[in-house]
Amino acid sequence: MMRVGTLTIEFRLHGVFSKKEKRSLSASLKQKLRNKFNVAVAEIDALDSLDSLVLSVVTVSNETRRVQSVLSKTLAMIESSNLDEIVDVSMEVFQG
Repeated sequence: MMRVGTLTIEFRLHGVFSKKEKRSLSASLKQKLRNKFNVAVAEIDALDSLDSLVLSVVTVSNETRRVQSVLSKTLAMIESSNLDEIVDVSMEVFQG
């Protein structure tokens, strides 16, 4: 049975003064996550905000444990990055 895992992270950004700067920061983080964990990543909310960034990470596997492992490692990498303050995190696993 297929398992779909989602990780949603909301950041509060400090010192971002343009949409171009925010896009650059977002694009860099998304590419690093894609390259390292082979996950899908998208900016899903607060698109026009300069002080907030909301990313969603999605992975699929046939094992719940594998989905949770990938998302936990992804979160650990994000927390260790120099990105600004993490405001909210939610992780869910769905059976399909």
